[in-house]
Amino acid sequence: MCPTGISAASARRYRRQRNGPRPPGRGSVTTVPFSDLAAMSQEVWPTIEDDYLRCLLGASYVGGAAVADFERSWAEYCGVSHCVGVANGTDAIELALTALGIGDGDEVVVPANTFIATAAAVLRAGAVPVFADVSDDTLLLDPATLRAAITPRCKAVIVVHLYGQPADMDALTSVADEHGLLVIEDAAQAHGAQWRGRMAGSFGAVGCFSFYPGKNLGAFGDAGAVVTRCPKVADRVRALANHGRAGGAARHQHDFAGRNSRLDALQAIALSGKLAMLERWTCRRIELARHYADRLGPAGIRMVGTAGPARHVYHLLVARVPDRHRVQNELRRFGIETGLHYPVPCHLQPPLRGYTRERLPIAEQSAAEVLSLPLFPHMTRHQVDAVCVALETVLFAGVTAGTAS
Repeated sequence: MCPTGISAASARRYRRQRNGPRPPGRGSVTTVPFSDLAAMSQEVWPTIEDDYLRCLLGASYVGGAAVADFERSWAEYCGVSHCVGVANGTDAIELALTALGIGDGDEVVVPANTFIATAAAVLRAGAVPVFADVSDDTLLLDPATLRAAITPRCKAVIVVHLYGQPADMDALTSVADEHGLLVIEDAAQAHGAQWRGRMAGSFGAVGCFSFYPGKNLGAFGDAGAVVTRCPKVADRVRALANHGRAGGAARHQHDFAGRNSRLDALQAIALSGKLAMLERWTCRRIELARHYADRLGPAGIRMVGTAGPARHVYHLLVARVPDRHRVQNELRRFGIETGLHYPVPCHLQPPLRGYTRERLPIAEQSAAEVLSLPLFPHMTRHQVDAVCVALETVLFAGVTAGTAS
């Protein structure tokens, strides 16, 4: 086994293919984009064109039947009774926290390995993020890292289902219940993910979703939603997102200071059309991820782990590689686009550095290694093969170069 973890078989294959795959401009090469949002939009457009144009030309842009229909469908899909469409996923978290009464210096546990929006929403709600380390296998919050982060002032925990994989909700909710913490699920990357057959977003007091265009279920712009089983929480979120107007209130009656964070009708129409295709697209993601595993597993290339009871929907397929900057640049030369999610953990971001005094070693180490590989529903197995050959070639080339020096 080579120092990077590449197997002897992969090394032999590299020697046989020492001159390929070749960079663009030097002959045949398979260019693989990181994602292909256009293909998804083109597939869904014929199914929504009439409704979309009717809404567009009829100028019924805010609220209405299209939004209500999507909210009902998304709540049913998630296995909950209520859904409130909002403007984006960050607002979903902030509105959920506020609706649950979290703010004014309350502490909220947040995993350090997440997009900054998770922690920023805590701050914007007036609360204080307390950062927790993550599992070295899944890079998700786990019971041990949650326990280590809890303080007497903690009122809630945000469990992030990162990369499309749900965290261990059995164990995490048990720890949260033991300490009297509300559970908020950040399911912005986990549309359709499941833990023991139960949908992500349905475990906590609320589940928060982003429908940013690049998500597994993405709108044609920004959009989000809060899902819950509690009608009072749903009503509070809806009022907060609509300038403080409580249900049934007159147009100019505002019971409290809210904000403007509404899901618009055009986005709801796009989301309803894509929701009808989500399961098929998800199954395709899972199929492609397995093909990646079949190719990269025997080579010993380290991938972010998946917990057994989880249905991972592979919003992102993440490898952990040494010398990531070189690897990413070399893959780009071979026509392979990759992503970084996320190269700086939250607690080391400039506006958040003052909220932890301790090092979080797993989050910090993994942030230097994670590399997101191309994966999208319209990807082909040939493209997966091209990514795998290029990645093995680049990693093995790094070993041979290091040995030679």
